[in-house]
Amino acid sequence: MSAANRGLRQASRNLRLPQRVSQTSALAPVAARCSQLSSVSRAALTRSPSRTHNSFSTMASLQSGAPAPAGEKRYDPEITDIANYVHNKKIDSPLAFDTARWVFIDTLGCGLEGLRFKECTKLLGPIVEGTVVPNGTKVPGTPYQLDPVNGAFNIGAMIRWLDYNDCWLAAEWGHPSDNLGAILAVADWINRTNKAGGNIAGGKTFTVRDILEAMIKAHEIQGCLALENSFNRVGLDHVVLVKVASTAVVSKMLGLSEKQTADAVTQAWVDGQSLRTYRHTPNTMSRKSWAAGDACQRAVNLALKVMKGEQGVPTVLTAPVWGFYDVLFKGEKFAFQRPYGSYVMENVLFKVSYPAEFHSQTAVEASEKIHAQLKAMGKTAADIKAVTCRTHEACVRIIDKQFKPMDNFADRDHCIQYMCSVMLVFGRLTAGDYTDGSEAATSPLVESLRKKIKCVEDPQFTEDYHNPALRTISNALTVELNDGTVLPEVVIEAPLGHRLRRDEAKPHILAKYKRHLEPHYTADKVKKLVELSQNPQKLEAMPIDEYVDMYVRQKVIDN
Repeated sequence: MSAANRGLRQASRNLRLPQRVSQTSALAPVAARCSQLSSVSRAALTRSPSRTHNSFSTMASLQSGAPAPAGEKRYDPEITDIANYVHNKKIDSPLAFDTARWVFIDTLGCGLEGLRFKECTKLLGPIVEGTVVPNGTKVPGTPYQLDPVNGAFNIGAMIRWLDYNDCWLAAEWGHPSDNLGAILAVADWINRTNKAGGNIAGGKTFTVRDILEAMIKAHEIQGCLALENSFNRVGLDHVVLVKVASTAVVSKMLGLSEKQTADAVTQAWVDGQSLRTYRHTPNTMSRKSWAAGDACQRAVNLALKVMKGEQGVPTVLTAPVWGFYDVLFKGEKFAFQRPYGSYVMENVLFKVSYPAEFHSQTAVEASEKIHAQLKAMGKTAADIKAVTCRTHEACVRIIDKQFKPMDNFADRDHCIQYMCSVMLVFGRLTAGDYTDGSEAATSPLVESLRKKIKCVEDPQFTEDYHNPALRTISNALTVELNDGTVLPEVVIEAPLGHRLRRDEAKPHILAKYKRHLEPHYTADKVKKLVELSQNPQKLEAMPIDEYVDMYVRQKVIDN
């Protein structure tokens, strides 16, 4: 190197050195102040835009160079509670297992019905056409045999497609049987792999009974987190709870330790969370029908990563500034109403009568009664001047869309006015009534009637909705006719699938399952599956792969 170059380099070092020292010195008092602020929630910091920016950038520079704390990190108690429940809680509730069996067959039937819609089936199958995974997950109603990650997406998407599987309503809502997408995919793959000489989870062979227990625990995690914590109020979709619950249960199924399960659950919380925007105008779209499949897919993928040695994020929820609470939950911590047990499965809601968003179920049932009343009077929906729907707050917030345009399937099946109008006009509500170009979707009478239905919140209905002893989903319709006649209000407090009407619902659930089987299988196969569903001892003893084989088809049903 020339003397000139050496001189230039030394001069450059001399110029940079004071600047570095100056920056470090300037950061010292800021570091002390940030240390004092470490316990302050992000909600407080965001009061001033400039403070938010400064805190964010300063903490970044400080934390990037901080030494790792000594000793093993403690996990957020919310995380360890989930892992402890999954690994150590024995489920001994006969009611929970009986309910889980009904949920199991109902959910599989809903998935098969989803296969009748091309918008669903176009998303299914292997990522690369023609791929078959040896000993992989088999997707009911199809010839597909996939890796467990994609298998979880396939099964989860078809289950959720028609918004017809079970439901849980609280501060947050959701569909706990969505978790079956992950549970069934992993169990089927493990069984087939182990029977072929593998040794996943110590060579475990899962029976239908094991699947029911996993469903009870997934229902419980999702449902208990939903009781007091509203994710929709901060713009997040409820499928975050599917991902968390599925990750926890699948981790245990894979043979992970309790600590590894905790690691996997932290990964589910730190993973990107879905926005609810695809459920609401102006962005309502079909993603809401495969969002649960996406959550199942992510859950299995994260659990498998931890199985390979990936570590967790112990304070993923509570870490100041960077944790879930500060970043996505306005600095608030989760609240819990009860410890994990089997409460959710025992009280879950079945969608029995209509493929409709659950907050509308009682309103549609009331509409069916009014349709019959009008018919008996010699009148039709064309004679209706106005309808008042007395309802609960969640219904108003989610599906009250009196004057909003109905652009697609997703708009229609999340609009209480549309669903009630279809029932009032035609005396029916089927999944086909939501599709573009259908008789209902193109009916001028349905469209005009939809704009005549006004929702009004009843505070008592809202209170009953949140009451742990009731959990009713009440709606009441009052119809005024063009001639001035006002029909008596029709009130339905608990829908047919509610715990308070469970015994009444069971024959309808079985008929629904049979109806969903019939387009796919021969009469003999349908009879065999229906009879098996009503023989708990025989059903629960079956290895899950052998049970899934009963649903395999050589070709997806023609749409």
